Amino acid sequence: MKVALLSILIASTIAFAQTSEKPAEHPAAADKVLTLAITVPAPRAEVWHAFATSEGLSTWLTPGAVVDLRPGGEWTGHYPGGKTSGGTIASLVPEEELVISAMAPEQFPTVRATRTHARFRFKSEGNSTVVELEQTGWQNGEEWDKAYEYLFQGNAYLLATLHRRFVNGPLDWAKEWGTPKK
Repeated sequence: MKVALLSILIASTIAFAQTSEKPAEHPAAADKVLTLAITVPAPRAEVWHAFATSEGLSTWLTPGAVVDLRPGGEWTGHYPGGKTSGGTIASLVPEEELVISAMAPEQFPTVRATRTHARFRFKSEGNSTVVELEQTGWQNGEEWDKAYEYLFQGNAYLLATLHRRFVNGPLDWAKEWGTPKK
């Protein structure tokens, strides 16, 4: 997992450097793109299933995840304490691309209400799958900058968790969260 996370961080740093070449302290919102990628050791159909079904998403994102695989459908993780993540499916091409109108975490209310677009692309590479995330739609302002930094780290962790799911099997939520099994 350390190698996978390192690969994510290196790819992310390079992508961020490429999109923020302006001399300003912060790139203009239109130029800001959060880009991450990871190679998952599984065939594309299996990785797609982990993203595109409630059953699959619940094996690595959060138990009880909901996927209504259609434009306008829900792609949501539900967490302890009533928190949610994910968003609304904007478009999809089966086993190739999933675009979500993404909600930021609750601590970023303006960003959460306005939303960004998270485009996940799935590409076969031998018996593995490269999952690329490109998140756009950023605006200017302190809350937007903080949300970007938070989601840069959070989405890197998200992709590392997906990788871990295919290396070690579905996550044991009781072990992960320290809660009793039901």
